[in-house]
Amino acid sequence: MSVELKNEFGSIDISNDVVAQIAGGAAIECYGIVGMASKHQIRDGLTDILRKENFAKGVIVRQDGEDLHIDMYVIISYGTKISEVAYQVQSKVKYTLDKTLGMAVKSVNIYVQGVRVANV
Repeated sequence: MSVELKNEFGSIDISNDVVAQIAGGAAIECYGIVGMASKHQIRDGLTDILRKENFAKGVIVRQDGEDLHIDMYVIISYGTKISEVAYQVQSKVKYTLDKTLGMAVKSVNIYVQGVRVANV
C-alpha cells in the first residue's frame, strides 16, 4: 500500500515504509523515548529496540480516504510521565508528517511496549 497525493501536476505515490520511517525518526527525537519496538513484541516475547533502518516494523500506516492514521509502538524511558511523552510524540509526528508530506494526519496512536532505563 501507499499514500497517494494528487495535485494539479499529477499524482504522487509514497510508500507506507517511507511514511513509517519519517514518523519513526520524528518520534525518536522526542524526550523520553528510548526507541521503537516491534508491533508484535508482546506476542513474540521480544524486547529488542529497533534500529533506525527498521522503524517501519514499529509503525503502522493506514489511509482512510484523505485521512492518514499512524499507530506507533514505542519504548519509553523509566521515570518519565508516560502521558506527557505520548502527547509529545503525537504532536511531533503530526507536525513532521504535515510539513514533510503536506497531508494532515487524523490520528497518531501510541502503544507503549515497555519501559527501560535510558542509556546515558
